[in-house]
Amino acid sequence: MQTTIRTLSADSSATRAGSIPPQIEDHTPLLRGLAPIADARCRLLVLGSFPSVASLAAQQYYAHPRNHFWPIVGDLLGHDRMSVPYARRVELIRARGLGIWDVYAHCRREGSQDSAITDSVPNDLAGLREGLPDLRLIAHNGGESARAMRHTRALGAAVLRLPSTSPANASWSLERKRDAWTQAFERAGVL
Repeated sequence: MQTTIRTLSADSSATRAGSIPPQIEDHTPLLRGLAPIADARCRLLVLGSFPSVASLAAQQYYAHPRNHFWPIVGDLLGHDRMSVPYARRVELIRARGLGIWDVYAHCRREGSQDSAITDSVPNDLAGLREGLPDLRLIAHNGGESARAMRHTRALGAAVLRLPSTSPANASWSLERKRDAWTQAFERAGVL
């Protein structure tokens, strides 16, 4: 296992007290994200931050049972996510011009919270963009993903931030999220 050494931040109590901050070992493993789901038909690229623990374990995007992504997509594209296996859902979204990826290729994180992400390495979004000639819209799924907007705006497609489909975003109801996502799907010509 690879170990990195990090020092405490400048605002730590040890630094404020004038002493040299101790070094701590970070035993959190470096996590690797999932491959993109996108092909030349992609008109709408949804960018998350990084797959959840459940998604990494299943090797499937938005695998947490309380994440609203697949219920919203199922409603909008006319299929029941519970009765459609993941591989078939991937085929269906590709055929409709929807792509999925994340802004981070690698990171360290305990749990699934975006606030716990450290040592992140961005995905090659420009490289992916080269293979998406019909891309009209990049939609950031939540706040952490939206931090990359300054980079995605340079990719030659419209960019917007959507409410996170994560169960951590409990302040938005499923219906309210669906309304916002519907507008993005319509704008990109996916519906």
